[in-house]
Amino acid sequence: MADRAADAMDAGAIADRWIAEYCAHSPAADMLCSARGSASAAWHGMFEELARVSGGRLSNAQERAQRQAEDIGTGYRIAGEHDERPWPLSPIPLMIDEGEWRTIADGVAQRASLMETILFDLYGDARLVERGHIPAALVTGSPFFLRPMARVAPPGGYQLHFFAADLCRGPTGEWRVLADHLRAPAGAGYALENRLAAARMLGGLQSRLNIERHAPFFAALRDGLAALCRRSDPRIGLLTAGRFDPSYAEQAHLARYLGFMLVEGADLTVIDDQLYVRTIAGVKRIDALLRRLDPRLLDPLAFDSTSHIGVPGLVDAMAAGNVVVSNAPGSGAAEAPAFSAFMPRLSLRLTGQELRLPNIATWWAGQSDQADYIRDNLDRLVIAPAFGDAPLGLPGGAKVLGADLSGKARDTLIADMARRPQDYIGQEIVRLSTMPVVADGALAPRPFMLRVFAARGSDGRWAVLPGGFARIGEHPDPRAALMGEGSWSADVCVTASHAVEPVTLLPGPEEIRLRRNPGTLPSRAADNMFWLGRYLERGEALLGVIRVLLGHSISADTGAALSQATIGRLVGLVVAGTAAPPPPGTGRAELVEFARTALAGEGTGFSVRAINRQARGIGDGMRDRLAADMIRLLEAPFPTRGGLLDKAGSLQRRYAAIAGLCAEHMARTHAWRFIDLGRRLERAMAVSRTLRAFISGDVTGDDLSTLLDLADSQISYRQRYMAGPARVPVVDLIAFDASNPRGLAFQVAAIAEHLSALPVLSDDGLAEPQQARADEIVALLKTWRAADLDQAMLHDIDVRLAGLSDAIARRYFLQAGEPLRAEGLTLG
Repeated sequence: MADRAADAMDAGAIADRWIAEYCAHSPAADMLCSARGSASAAWHGMFEELARVSGGRLSNAQERAQRQAEDIGTGYRIAGEHDERPWPLSPIPLMIDEGEWRTIADGVAQRASLMETILFDLYGDARLVERGHIPAALVTGSPFFLRPMARVAPPGGYQLHFFAADLCRGPTGEWRVLADHLRAPAGAGYALENRLAAARMLGGLQSRLNIERHAPFFAALRDGLAALCRRSDPRIGLLTAGRFDPSYAEQAHLARYLGFMLVEGADLTVIDDQLYVRTIAGVKRIDALLRRLDPRLLDPLAFDSTSHIGVPGLVDAMAAGNVVVSNAPGSGAAEAPAFSAFMPRLSLRLTGQELRLPNIATWWAGQSDQADYIRDNLDRLVIAPAFGDAPLGLPGGAKVLGADLSGKARDTLIADMARRPQDYIGQEIVRLSTMPVVADGALAPRPFMLRVFAARGSDGRWAVLPGGFARIGEHPDPRAALMGEGSWSADVCVTASHAVEPVTLLPGPEEIRLRRNPGTLPSRAADNMFWLGRYLERGEALLGVIRVLLGHSISADTGAALSQATIGRLVGLVVAGTAAPPPPGTGRAELVEFARTALAGEGTGFSVRAINRQARGIGDGMRDRLAADMIRLLEAPFPTRGGLLDKAGSLQRRYAAIAGLCAEHMARTHAWRFIDLGRRLERAMAVSRTLRAFISGDVTGDDLSTLLDLADSQISYRQRYMAGPARVPVVDLIAFDASNPRGLAFQVAAIAEHLSALPVLSDDGLAEPQQARADEIVALLKTWRAADLDQAMLHDIDVRLAGLSDAIARRYFLQAGEPLRAEGLTLG
């Protein structure tokens, strides 16, 4: 106890020192330095906990926070970039006491209700436009206003189910709205991930400071959508644009936490005005969608006809009342930055109350008097696009300080404002409060914005997430226009004066209903799992050929350990797989370069590096179904240290680790069956190709020994036969022995077993085409003899395996030419 007390005193002293040194050179309006009473005590308690877990070193705290974010799998992608970036998490959460937070929450709920009222009118009777409270051009000129949604009553009666707002805190402590998010509000998953990472790092903070929990909010979001559906146990999906969406990782995490099915447009289909998801067991009904897809791309029949990622007929299903879409398409009409110029008056007109959270002063140049004000005060305003899209005068599409414009850029802006004034707004220059971050191992003040979320609960009322997440600027300049998207993110902790009930979104032990069925598997997910297994096996097989080539033909100082004919067969396998072009010769230097290209080539061929990139791409799109360890192995960088054999060995160990995770850690669900099905089919094809390459013509001892190496069957052969390799027993072991896990017969038997365990569409008891094809290959391998195996028989196996692959794809996966298969179709 004495040691613990001493540790607490040391941590308290460190916290005192950190705060004193920080506030000595920070702005008076800083969140930490301006805190008083319980708010100040909360900041001190947080720093005391931080000092304890970091050993009094802020750099350690930064490293711990980043490691926790990476362990959770948090990431994001910049538009145009292929690879995800790690999520930049600050170890210092933003602390807000319950009194200040109540003002924020009330203001956000009021604003969300006001937005609902406005949208209900815009897509209904349009009285606000008719009576001049909203200019018609503000609505009809907005790309976010979707005419096909006019007079469409959204199922459940609400346009909005989810709302987010970006807030700023001014130098005097007042909170104001910088931007509204209604189309597809992003970031709630990041708020959840920030909280998980912060809770792992500062484990004692939750109960010590009575921090409000996130779970009730997410429960309200889930229950609110479910309450609007027409079934008591609805199926809800989170609709994503796919793995190249900048926040795909956040969407996958959110879907997993909420228990929603993560779906893309290609997963969905509309039949008789009802929305369904395509699964391996037929199509299953979807009752609601939490939409994270641009609404203009949502339904090519109603909006953008060039969209390939939407769902044809989805608006018809909405109009029929059969699917709830959150938020309703077209809700972004009230999100346009120009709309902020009218919000104060609309609040008074519609509610009789002023906005509890006023937005920053905004002038829309679409009205002549406000356009004149913007021109006359250009140097004192921020100039921004009125509807998000970049006008000619702002080619980058970003906000600019009018005072920073000069010369040609200024002239271009003024000219285009005169030509199309409706495309521009002017806003006051806002100075942001600051909060502490860790920079160069010390505390430093940085400006921040706060994104807050509201969700409509099952009772129709707005629930506000206690905290949200903070975006923190990279530079000390506190002007909001210069902060951009920010460089760090931070958890936001709302502290209460009373003990907070340990609520979780998960049901209590006595409420959990037992189930051993993990749920339906969408066809796209099955397709991805199948090809992930194939790419992993393809890469491992190619790597095996390269390792044999390196280890037996070009590593000895005295020359090749294999005959030229055997080397030629190995080279032929690599060339046939388009991993590398044929080498000019078979000398040592030429084979080394050939192996290097096959291993790490960056061209258009299927080198090991290129195959790994394909597998990684699939993994990026399956974050909701793959373990974090699997994702990390798939995303591990290609080895760069050591020679070719060292790199090949490193990759082999990685493949083995992935195979071990699949074999020992994945539940035997349909998802696992598809990844193993892909692996078995690819291995069967590889074994057949290898047999064709090595048993043709005059077969030598080198050929047979190499064949055993490539099939990983040297030990099995030696255990059975005292003599050296002979053609018939080698062929029997690799082609026909069903007990050899690297042999052809074993793979085909495993494929047939998987297909017999997967769902069928008919109840007549007859084998489906893919099952029948697998059974035929099993029967052939049981009746053929090793002594008779020749090129024609192996060619027949190759053709049958290719046909089996096509049959699996036709039955289970999304085919461009077969959007639906009517025969045997099951609707669930």
